[in-house]
Amino acid sequence: MSKLRGQGYDGASNMRGELNGLKTKILNKYPQAFYIHCFAHQLQLALVFVAKENEDVANFFINANRLVNLIGSSCKCRDALREKQQEQIQKALHLGNLETGKGLNQESSLMRPCDTRWNSHYGTIVSIIVMFEAVVEVVEWIKSDRNQDNLGEATGLFKDIQTFDFVFHLFLMRLILGITNELSQALQKKDQDIVNAMALVEVCKQRLQSLRDDDFGELLHDVEKFCEEHDIVIPNMEDLHFVPGKSRHKAPKITNFHYYRADLYFQVLDMQLKELNDRFNEVNTELLLCMACLSPVNNFASFDKEKIVCLAQLYPQDFDRMDLMNLPIQLDNYIQDMKMHKDKNKDQSMPAADPNDLRQHFEFTHEE
Repeated sequence: MSKLRGQGYDGASNMRGELNGLKTKILNKYPQAFYIHCFAHQLQLALVFVAKENEDVANFFINANRLVNLIGSSCKCRDALREKQQEQIQKALHLGNLETGKGLNQESSLMRPCDTRWNSHYGTIVSIIVMFEAVVEVVEWIKSDRNQDNLGEATGLFKDIQTFDFVFHLFLMRLILGITNELSQALQKKDQDIVNAMALVEVCKQRLQSLRDDDFGELLHDVEKFCEEHDIVIPNMEDLHFVPGKSRHKAPKITNFHYYRADLYFQVLDMQLKELNDRFNEVNTELLLCMACLSPVNNFASFDKEKIVCLAQLYPQDFDRMDLMNLPIQLDNYIQDMKMHKDKNKDQSMPAADPNDLRQHFEFTHEE
């Protein structure tokens, strides 16, 4: 345990609690064992935070989950969805709106999200968009069937999902979860390397920032086009916006355009960016990128003297001022030594020097 220099796992209270968590107990005895919160779990928490803290987004996901549960509640409902899909595919093929070929126009179903993998909601959102017409028809069928147990819920959903608000959130969350989906999948890979994971985190932040800067017009265009295709009423963006159920006299005088752009689009993206920046902070990023320089992959192709020196500076208990002064020279000597061994092995057709010697050398020079 005295050689422990890092610890990483999820953020459950018994693991990372500030008073009695495993992280704290270890740090109290071994302060050099830096704690890194599991990246996949951090991303999960960042997505969950926005989905629960923003009232509009929270209501959207409640309706989306209710919709999936309603249609997936019985074999009869699922069969009805397949029939509606087949009818629409045949109709589209007849009109020439779909291409034919192997693997095309296959039946699909509404994907059920998993709470422990929040990005799985991305698949749910995409399936709702793709099958929206069939979904609406099935909900209407359930609403009109007096023998259905969930008649009341179907009546409410039939109205809620055919609103501009629902479609706007549908496309907004598709954008956000689509950007984070690749990162989520990559962070769950067991063979993921640190450098690539950190790069993907940065790409995710930059893409969200680009949405924040100039992509609202494109999103609004997609939402309006979708609403036109499905006969959903599009509000005039220049009219004053009123929240249903609230007094019109006390409501702030803002236009629909301002509401959807500033109060929804900007606010949700700002919350998401803040969460990602807070959870993937610079200290953890620097530590992991420096550690990646010791990766033995491809004969230490990631070796970087400056980052290794920076890594040593993060551990003052292990490297005093004299050690830090000597380390750059020792690393230069090591690089030259490895080059000589490499050239010698080429000449004599001998096996190359073991790249793992770098870690041993790193420990050896410190002990000296």
